[in-house]
Amino acid sequence: MKKIIVSVLIALLFVTGCRSNPNQNNKEDTNMTYNNYGHEVIIAGIPQKIVTLGPNCTELMIALGLENLIIGNTLNNHSRGALEEYKEAYEAIPEINYGSATREAVVTSGADFIYGIDWEFGDSGLDINELSQFGITVYMNSATTFGEIYQEIEDLGKIFDVEDKATEFINYQESRIEAIVASTKNKEPIKVLVYDSGNDGVFTASGSNFESLLIEKAGGINIFNDITNKQWITVSYEEIIQRNPDVIIIHDYDTPSVEEKINQIKSNPALSTLDCVKNNKFVVISLESVLPGSRMAYSVETFYNGFYE
Repeated sequence: MKKIIVSVLIALLFVTGCRSNPNQNNKEDTNMTYNNYGHEVIIAGIPQKIVTLGPNCTELMIALGLENLIIGNTLNNHSRGALEEYKEAYEAIPEINYGSATREAVVTSGADFIYGIDWEFGDSGLDINELSQFGITVYMNSATTFGEIYQEIEDLGKIFDVEDKATEFINYQESRIEAIVASTKNKEPIKVLVYDSGNDGVFTASGSNFESLLIEKAGGINIFNDITNKQWITVSYEEIIQRNPDVIIIHDYDTPSVEEKINQIKSNPALSTLDCVKNNKFVVISLESVLPGSRMAYSVETFYNGFYE
């Protein structure tokens, strides 16, 4: 009788073990493939050492609870400091480069995964294929629509096994944005000029730039919304005068300062004639805030308050 009981127990333990093992090792043993804007990303196991290229990418990874995996970041020249809820975690992350990442810094970082803004890769940046030879997988941040950035977040949730956090974050952003959209329904759209920098004309965001979507959700319309062949464009002062914006959004990053940019605008013979310039209708926002990432709702709220104050 004892032998029968022991045999049954062993059999039960064996069956239980067989059922549980595949689930325990699923993330480690199964390769997952993601389509990252035409670039195939193959993930074998959860990455353990992340480098983030761009403050928007860094904050998003922190928002997903992955700060302990980030071994370095870059492009803090485009940052005016993390949002309060991310500040402590952000400041604890080592800086690989203050500006753009260098090949040497990335290759020697020890990273096995990069989440970085798309302008850091390609002809004048890092070579994704070369990085793969060093065991570094690249996932690019390149969203131009809300659908695309939500897909990025969902993919990161799957890659790092934080799908619940990813879904929660998306829902939180959507609910805040929709609250602003509801507030704009009976308001006249605000015509907006984005002023990133100025010299021989104004360097600004086009209609295909993610910032134009944030402006739209806040009740505005980018006055160069009809230009979509590239995300960043240089326009003439004459074109700006003709389109006559109600508000000017000014990007805040390392140099020149916001004060210097406003002085440039006010001292410009053409721009100084605009009513919005005479009435000081400027909305200041850090460059990192208009890039796809963790600050979508924050930026829409900031624009709305600036447009209708």
